[in-house]
Amino acid sequence: MVPPGAMVIFTPLLTGIFFGVNAVSGLLVGSLIASVQLAISMSNSGGAWDNAKKYIEKASPDSDLKGKGSDVHKAAVVGDTVGDPFKDTSGPALNIVMKLMA
Repeated sequence: MVPPGAMVIFTPLLTGIFFGVNAVSGLLVGSLIASVQLAISMSNSGGAWDNAKKYIEKASPDSDLKGKGSDVHKAAVVGDTVGDPFKDTSGPALNIVMKLMA
């Protein structure tokens, strides 16, 4: 975790030294805008995958979704495996990046 943290802290400093104040302003504004969009997107998509799995689990075996144990449910479990880190770690971690960059 030291190299990513050092990169976040030293990138604005090195940008300012080599390219000036306007470059640092552009770097910080661009980083903040990208982080906000990415954090919101990752948190929402992770929650959507989790909700999709729960929705499929509640479906009856006679429906198109076929409920728990079906191939659709297995695919939803795989999606939820991707979605859990999105909503639990990646989205909140980007909030820290935004605070460090500012």
